[in-house]
Amino acid sequence: MKLLKELFTIYSPSGNEKKMRKFIKWWLKNNVPEAAVKTDETGNIYVTKGEAETYPCLAAHMDQVQKTHSKDFEAIETKDLILGFSKKCKQLQGLGADDKVGVWINLKCLKKFDHIKAVFFVQEEVGCVGSSHCDLSFFDDCRYVIQCDRRNGDDLITTIGGWTQLCSPEFVKAIQPELFGYKEESGLITDVGELKERGLKVSAINLSCGYYEPHTDREFVIKSEVINCLAFVEHIITTCTDVYPHEDKDDYYFPSRYGWDDSWDEEYEMAYEGIENDLLNHPWLTTEQILDNYRGFFFTLREADLRQIIDDVKKINFIDDTDTFTFQPKTQQNEDKH
Repeated sequence: MKLLKELFTIYSPSGNEKKMRKFIKWWLKNNVPEAAVKTDETGNIYVTKGEAETYPCLAAHMDQVQKTHSKDFEAIETKDLILGFSKKCKQLQGLGADDKVGVWINLKCLKKFDHIKAVFFVQEEVGCVGSSHCDLSFFDDCRYVIQCDRRNGDDLITTIGGWTQLCSPEFVKAIQPELFGYKEESGLITDVGELKERGLKVSAINLSCGYYEPHTDREFVIKSEVINCLAFVEHIITTCTDVYPHEDKDDYYFPSRYGWDDSWDEEYEMAYEGIENDLLNHPWLTTEQILDNYRGFFFTLREADLRQIIDDVKKINFIDDTDTFTFQPKTQQNEDKH
């Protein structure tokens, strides 16, 4: 856990990942000197170790959400947990485990395996900026892409938002998730979803990696689940040596193909849940930023519907319904009322 705790002490808010990027490059130079490391204009890091026809590929993002990180911040390790704490402030502070656990898994696997690729993205937390501007040709010789960027300890994300398919059934079967206690789930927007939207032609997944209450100062990790996720990733790299192609066609999710012509209610419920989650975790997001994330995502919801959902969520959870609102958690009175 020494390396993981060291990563937790590096503060890397979205748009200011310089310290994390510098540490990753330094660590690779000292621990995986044979790896080829490149950085693009956006700030993403691309790593290739060894020469092979095809590679397993891992992805993680370097940024975190938390705004509070005192100079005396410390990652406290107990028998079962790791959490962040400031003695001076006498308060818990977020680890940035989303997605420093993923960064840790990338580094551990880069050191262990002879032929492997990895990418470290910037600004995932503010709209997948890094992955939306990355060089897609980096993935041309990849067998699949694994991202460890999901809360809890047993989710295997194979779809994003219920619509974007990430991988083939053959890949899910091949990785044997049941051996490590994982089960298929649908997740929210993250880098592998952005890669698939941009045309990634191989299977991708996002794995739970043992962090809880992400984006808050109560964030913590369960060490056994972090280690289990690493073991699962190592199992996939060791056993899945084939290429697992997967490509969404433009008409793959056309509603009439699946009898979803009357899906407005389902889409409304999905949009409400997603937008509420976004605002609770990122209370500084403006209406336009939220709309940018959801435009083109739904078949039946109009922009006016999305604006109404945003307004409703703000009224229930926030003091001010303008774009410069102040966060206020739900009160018991509000819970009873709604």
